[in-house]
Amino acid sequence: MRLSTSARHGAGALLALLLTGATGCGATDAGSEAVSPTTVRILVRDINIRAEGVDCAGTGPYQYFHHRAAFRLLDPDGAALVTGKLPAGTAVAAFAEDLAVDRVPTYCEFAVPVEVPQRDGYRLEVAGRPALDLTPDSSEGPALVAVVPA
Repeated sequence: MRLSTSARHGAGALLALLLTGATGCGATDAGSEAVSPTTVRILVRDINIRAEGVDCAGTGPYQYFHHRAAFRLLDPDGAALVTGKLPAGTAVAAFAEDLAVDRVPTYCEFAVPVEVPQRDGYRLEVAGRPALDLTPDSSEGPALVAVVPA
C-alpha cells in the first residue's frame, strides 16, 4: 500500500507524538535543567523463596510494592522530580552463593529507568508511604538504590 504525502506526514507526526509521550512518561517539567539517565532500584527483602527471574511483588508488610503502585522520586526539599507507576518486580537472589536448588531466598527488585537533574540526594515515596532515602550505586551502571526494610 502506498501512502499519500499528507498521510505520510500525518503518520510521521503521530510517530513523533507517540515517541515524545513514551520518553516523557512519568517525568515532571525540569525546564531547561540538564538531566541524566539513571535507574531507581528498590530491593524489597520480603523473605520469600522463589525461582530467580520470576515476576514478584512485595509480601507481608510490603504488599504496597507491586506492579502499578504509584511512586514519586523526590529531591531533598520534597519536590517531585519524577512520578509514575512501578513495573513488575523481578526475583533476584539474596545471596551470591549457588545453593544448587531451583528456588532460593530472594529480594523482589523493582527497576525503574528515569532521567533526573543533579541533586545532593534523592528520596522515593511509594503508594503514599513515608519516603525512603536512595543511595547512589554505580556497580551496575548509574543507579539510585533503596533496600526495604532499611
